[in-house]
Amino acid sequence: MYREGAKVFVEIYTDRIEINNPGGLPRGMQPSDLGLRSVRRNPLIADLLHRIGFIEKAGTGILRMRDEARRHGSPVPEFTANGFFAAVFRPLARETSVVTPEVTPEVTPEVTPEVRLLRIMQEEMSRQELQKALGLKDAEHFRKVYLVPALEAGWIEMTIPDKPRSSLQRYRITPLGKEWLKKQTSQE
Repeated sequence: MYREGAKVFVEIYTDRIEINNPGGLPRGMQPSDLGLRSVRRNPLIADLLHRIGFIEKAGTGILRMRDEARRHGSPVPEFTANGFFAAVFRPLARETSVVTPEVTPEVTPEVTPEVRLLRIMQEEMSRQELQKALGLKDAEHFRKVYLVPALEAGWIEMTIPDKPRSSLQRYRITPLGKEWLKKQTSQE
């Protein structure tokens, strides 16, 4: 079922990449069918993409994702469907992955939402100010990916914790957040 106003989200975390797509699986398909059956949601578009060579053939995507994950020694992607269709990709375990020292400091801090959020924080800022400073338009995505994880980690705090929905609510970086950010920055 399609949900009006719902959007596809690609969320990058330090331990996984999640892709959430509104609408769930096509009618008649179960998560256990993934990679075994193919149901084209829009046959007209699928046929057009096949004819212009944009897709190889329908129904091979899940199998190719699983094969590539295995080939690279990563866990196979996880798929769930409960109103939204979600795919979760996890990298190699940290102790077995090979990352060159030249890449890690430049890439990791820029990818993590927590580092981006803490870097733009100045004194006390509203949700709207933080969201605008990050260049994000979707309030729910900002809350879910940036704000809630930073609050739960104790890196930021509310100025009015007993009234989380107050229009006067502001957020500030905590001493723990300053220390964590300092550590991240020193690794660059």
